[in-house]
Amino acid sequence: MTTFRERSTENARTAAKRDREAKLTLAEILEIVAGGRLPLSFTAYDGSSAGPPDAPLGLELKTPRGTTYLATGRGDLGLARAYITGDLEVHGVHPGDPYELLQALTGDLVFKLPPPRVTAHIIRSIGARHLRPIAPPSQEGPSRLRRAVGGLRHSKIRDADAIRHHYDVSNTFYECVLGPSMTYTCACYPNSAASLDEAQENKYRLVFEKLRLRPGDRLLDVGCGWGGMVRFAAHRGVEATGVTLSEQQAEWAQRTIVDEGLTGLAQVRHSDYRDVAETGFDAVSSIGLLEHIGVQNYVSYFDFLQSRLRPGGLLLNHCITRPDNRSEPSPRGFIDRYVFPDGELTGAGRIISAAQDAGLEVVHEENLRHHYALTLRAWCANLVEHWDEAVAEVGLTTAKVWGLYMAGSRLAFETGGIQLHQVLAVKPDVDGNVGDLPLRPWWTP
Repeated sequence: MTTFRERSTENARTAAKRDREAKLTLAEILEIVAGGRLPLSFTAYDGSSAGPPDAPLGLELKTPRGTTYLATGRGDLGLARAYITGDLEVHGVHPGDPYELLQALTGDLVFKLPPPRVTAHIIRSIGARHLRPIAPPSQEGPSRLRRAVGGLRHSKIRDADAIRHHYDVSNTFYECVLGPSMTYTCACYPNSAASLDEAQENKYRLVFEKLRLRPGDRLLDVGCGWGGMVRFAAHRGVEATGVTLSEQQAEWAQRTIVDEGLTGLAQVRHSDYRDVAETGFDAVSSIGLLEHIGVQNYVSYFDFLQSRLRPGGLLLNHCITRPDNRSEPSPRGFIDRYVFPDGELTGAGRIISAAQDAGLEVVHEENLRHHYALTLRAWCANLVEHWDEAVAEVGLTTAKVWGLYMAGSRLAFETGGIQLHQVLAVKPDVDGNVGDLPLRPWWTP
């Protein structure tokens, strides 16, 4: 015979089990994985909410599809998918510059994997249908595995496809973001009050001086973009040749060369750098190209560039790097799928080693990561200012991708997650001589 006390105990256990198996709301799930520390407000389509309701920053999960994107996307890919499709809305920031929200997410919000039993409860609450991957947004590029169908990584065909994806967005759009300089690489700020255009001009001046260019010299600029370095050098009497895999960049650059009366000294070709046949250049500049080359190809890359130089000629490589040389150059999900297909980063030490292994003598290197954070801040400000024009040109989704990418990159440069190094090297002659280089750096910082 079961006593009243035994029946009460059994009922309590049943109720407790039922409570444990009750579905968690989306807000409760977020609170669990965030350890209860939410620096922003969160609301969801299931009616739940979490975090300070009066917080200046907030996230709003609007659709079940957004839950699926968040649950199935690895790393930052799920968040990006939900955000750019509008399934996850942000509040308190402009889509052209969501820096403050990203800062809150990466700085104050720490996600932790809960205990196995709690994790299982979360999975049951989310539901199996949200754990099955669905088609990504149409703007997302294919995975690296699927890209392999189009050719080996860093083959000429696949590199051309990657460059078109990133740089042939729209010259008008880039004008909205980059401003008059049309320079899509890290600027070098002479002081914190300098404008973006002044800082970009100063960057070209720094590269020009490091390469010891003089009137009558010959410069090869690989990955030349819209021809900023080419035109800067040509205005100072240097015969400058630029190459880019972006057809839109080459057309814009050649038109501007004509407009500025530089046709006798400057040219920009729509070409792979590996197709440059001329040799004997006094200097080679590579500003923002190495990120597209692939770490395994560094030695052959530097070997080719040094083969274009005369003995005693100088090479400057300017590129984004990792803060160490140990981690493998694995791609980040969002960046690889939406921004830089096949891009790879590594530490400055591996770059220097590759340049040395190709027979170059490295004479100087420096880190400009703080300058890139300032550059990205200015680009985001430009996008915000020209938001309506940018959206009209490329669509809301692409504009949001760029705002997210640039603001996130700014944060990474500020915190040291990525860096920007300039490496200067010289080509010795057969006897190891490097010409009349001064004993100490000869340029103005």
